[in-house]
Amino acid sequence: MTKDSSASSPYHRHYDEEAAASTYDEKEDEYLEEEEDGPFDIANTKNAPIERLRRWRQAALVLNASRRFRYTLDLKKKQEREDIRRKIRTHAQVIRAAILFREAGERVNVVGPPISAVTDGYGIGNDQLSSLTRDHDLVALDRHGGVQGLASLLKTSIDRGLIGDDVDLLSRKNAFGSNTYPRKKGRSFWMFLWEAWQDLTLIILMVAAAASLALGIKTEGAKEGWYDGGSIAAAVILVIVVTAVSDYRQSLQFQNLNEEKQNIHLEVVRDGKRVEVSIFELVVGDVVPLKIGDQVPADGVLIVGHSLAIDESSMTGESKIVHKDRKNPFLMSGCKVADGYGTMLVTSVGINTEWGLLMASISEDTGEETPLQVRLNGVATFIGIVGLAVAVSVLLVLLIRFFTGHSKDPSGNVQFQKGKTSVSDAVDGAVKILTVAVTIVVVAVPEGLPLAVTLTLAYSMRKMMADKALVRRLSACETMGSATTICSDKTGTLTLNQMTVVEAYTGGKKIDPPDDPNSMSPDLCSLLVEGISQNTTGSVFTSNVGDVEVSGSPTEKAILSWGVKLGMKFEVVRSQSEVLHVFPFNSEKKRGGVAVGLPNSEVHIHWKGAAEIVLGSCTKYLEVDGSIKQMTDVEESYFKKAIEDMAAGSLRCVAIAYRSYEREKVPNDEEQLAQWVLPEDDLVLLAIVGIKDPCRPGVRDAVQLCTNAGVKVRMVTGDNLQTAKAIALECGILHSNADATQPNLIEGKVFRAMSESERESIAGNISVMGRSSPNDKLLLVKALKKKGHVVAVTGDGTNDAPALHEADIGLAMGIAGTEVAKESSDIIILDDNFASVVKVVRWGRSVYANIQKFIQFQLTVNVAALVINVVAAVSSGDVPLNAVQLLWVNLIMDTLGALALATEPPTDHLMHRSPVGRREPLITNIMWRNLIIQALYQVIVLIILNFKGRDILNLEKEPIDYANKVKNTLIFNAFVLCQLFNEFNARKPDQKNVFTGVTKNRLFMGIVGITLVLQIIIIEFLGKFTKTVRLNWKYWLISIAIGFISWPLAFFGKFIPVPKTPLAEMIKRRFRRRRTPNL
Repeated sequence: MTKDSSASSPYHRHYDEEAAASTYDEKEDEYLEEEEDGPFDIANTKNAPIERLRRWRQAALVLNASRRFRYTLDLKKKQEREDIRRKIRTHAQVIRAAILFREAGERVNVVGPPISAVTDGYGIGNDQLSSLTRDHDLVALDRHGGVQGLASLLKTSIDRGLIGDDVDLLSRKNAFGSNTYPRKKGRSFWMFLWEAWQDLTLIILMVAAAASLALGIKTEGAKEGWYDGGSIAAAVILVIVVTAVSDYRQSLQFQNLNEEKQNIHLEVVRDGKRVEVSIFELVVGDVVPLKIGDQVPADGVLIVGHSLAIDESSMTGESKIVHKDRKNPFLMSGCKVADGYGTMLVTSVGINTEWGLLMASISEDTGEETPLQVRLNGVATFIGIVGLAVAVSVLLVLLIRFFTGHSKDPSGNVQFQKGKTSVSDAVDGAVKILTVAVTIVVVAVPEGLPLAVTLTLAYSMRKMMADKALVRRLSACETMGSATTICSDKTGTLTLNQMTVVEAYTGGKKIDPPDDPNSMSPDLCSLLVEGISQNTTGSVFTSNVGDVEVSGSPTEKAILSWGVKLGMKFEVVRSQSEVLHVFPFNSEKKRGGVAVGLPNSEVHIHWKGAAEIVLGSCTKYLEVDGSIKQMTDVEESYFKKAIEDMAAGSLRCVAIAYRSYEREKVPNDEEQLAQWVLPEDDLVLLAIVGIKDPCRPGVRDAVQLCTNAGVKVRMVTGDNLQTAKAIALECGILHSNADATQPNLIEGKVFRAMSESERESIAGNISVMGRSSPNDKLLLVKALKKKGHVVAVTGDGTNDAPALHEADIGLAMGIAGTEVAKESSDIIILDDNFASVVKVVRWGRSVYANIQKFIQFQLTVNVAALVINVVAAVSSGDVPLNAVQLLWVNLIMDTLGALALATEPPTDHLMHRSPVGRREPLITNIMWRNLIIQALYQVIVLIILNFKGRDILNLEKEPIDYANKVKNTLIFNAFVLCQLFNEFNARKPDQKNVFTGVTKNRLFMGIVGITLVLQIIIIEFLGKFTKTVRLNWKYWLISIAIGFISWPLAFFGKFIPVPKTPLAEMIKRRFRRRRTPNL
């Protein structure tokens, strides 16, 4: 393609190097500013620099790196994938260079019989087809008789496609392969089990368990001596297995979602009609229509193309647009259609294509950081450091007390006496102390905290699929909870995208009904159906029984259906003229045109597009009788008034016009014809139609829900201002006509003409932008982000890609969206419905809320367990919660707690809050209040039990050893039950009624039930392992009562007011005041 033509492509303009460089600089500045806030303060991980991601990982305190960073971006593999991609590209380019060199040497086309090798009855072999397209071998294509000859060898028709029955498709898959490629298998369960073993604390505990086992058997014999070490080993193994099972289930969910992302649906021509199939069902010999924004689904050869330009950067690595025509007809799988439209013949699929080879060579890395994940690593690191310091302190205190003779066994005997205690007993005592300290680290370092994000995201992503939203980027799921504004398209998102022509003006007047062919002359009708049938990317198929099927975009379908009602015979009309050149519909110019040659050497140029724009190019109109009349000011005013009236009735207005042209002025040379600009002046108006696209049911309620949630909905549409205004009033985006004034209601060109500072000042006030181009949408997104908004944008077209990429959350439409738009997006709305966008907001807020619930629950356990053990260790030299008990508590807190709380479904209550601020603290003042109340209560009750338990429980007369065991068992039981009751409190941190909807969450109830049953089994039957004794019903009632009190405590605690200023900010302010000297 020439330099001029590539530069003129609307697709190419958005990807010029200068623009890309400026965007990169802006991003770099943004992240440099964040650097000052610390390694864990990354507000937006979308397009974050690699060094920024590496920095937070290095700063994190991690006990098991392979598990902690499993779902983050693999920085090493990313580089490896790029190296493989580069090698395959180089390989392909070397082959092509050799072919071009050979062709240059021959300089002649070899004429002779086509070379064929029969493959299961086909006239050409798989290897020949693969080398034909891979090597771009034009000489070989000519030898086979061009595209027509190739189609014959493949037993297909370039007009009607394959027969498409099951036998035909199976035969082709057997002969040429299917359009899939071998994928690298996901990691097995054993791999997750191995990774769970890598935790440093668990390794130390296993070593300690082995030492304890050896010493126990040596001193007490095999029958009794294995309990201490064996119980710790069993508890560690249980933690590892449960962790591995949880992680494995998450990985399966991510695999399923990844497969769904790759399942592209496209149209193919089979048996003369267009049908939708999965990309995996494509076979060699299929005829595939291509249009702007599509992905080329397989390797193939161009049958016919109109201004077809392909972006081959995904395969060649070069960011240039390549024009496709008869001289360059080869299409590569995985590339994108940048401009124009056409049809292709599929010649190679799956592993036989370069794209398939590339995909089979690299494993897709679905890992990525999310802002919440990074922040939670920061929280985990801080808590971990505190926990580590406490564990080291406990270790030192206990060791000093033990070796100085201040530690006593349950019977009251001194455990270590210098010169009397044997070495094995001393080592056994030291090992037990080390085990307690290490177990404190296990509980204190919340390794599962950052992974809880992955758990809740995996759960949310699976549920969002049912709500018609496919998440492509994990971070978008949670960022949606912070969204302050949604810039939505109109067509198909706020409306149903079910378009019909309901009003029509032809022959200088309104015709009623709009599809009455008798109200217009044969000449007018003939020109109209010629323009409708030739100037379209849709098609009309008539079945054997006479049923008419119309395909194409909703607007195309509406106009084609109108043409059919006017008596249009689609195939017949198209066969009566030849398409010479096409100007595809352009979202910048809002119109598309086609030049057709007639048998009498006449040339007609047909235009179709936005009514007021096409009308502005018309100097004449066609009368009812078929005569051409000059367009006077009176007629122009009449047509403008008609457009305004239809637009006010929320109709999309489309004008159809044409002009005659001299055949001699049409370029004959193919290259010149490709550069020819269709004349768009001096047009003759044929018709103006009003297309009705009703609002989606429930969209008004969805908009109101967003407004109540503090999320402003803005409509950005290519339709004219009056249509946009009418739909906005219907949807509730504008409340009354009084709101429909600038800047609330603004035209794209007005906004575009403003300076950057002016755009920023009014961006927040804009509710509706009409006649906007994709670049206007991009400018609006940038202006809103500069003002501090978290912006979600919907888009469906190729030119929406920059805005989708720039936005905090890009939402592509699953039905109307192009593959380019989908690849640039973060979430795909599968049903194109605005109500589904609102559901995504709910899920985004739910992710954040669930993580906060889990943090509150986990920190309460952390604080209580640490304080109880530290106080007991320092004061008495013994700890009430031993290693096995703490590992069980860790399992409840980490894996089971995350599973129960991180999978709470979203509620309407979430949509009554304001959006979550990006810099809002993870632990709010409400959470601090709840946490302190519960932790303080648990610590006080359990410490009292620890020091006064024997008196309170009337155990003074019992042997000291037994009394201590009963007391410690009660402390352990009460502590676990406190966590179970507090799990209910954590469900609703800011609501007094914590039981709302609890029975609907079966997983939560199941986990609480299983935990309770296991606790009963541990107390009643596994005392040998946990060093507990059976409790009678009185002690069970006491344990339950202690746990139950946390419910009323939580209820009344919520009446305590909390300051709005975050606790961390208040502490910072006081610290600054102290440091600032008095003036």
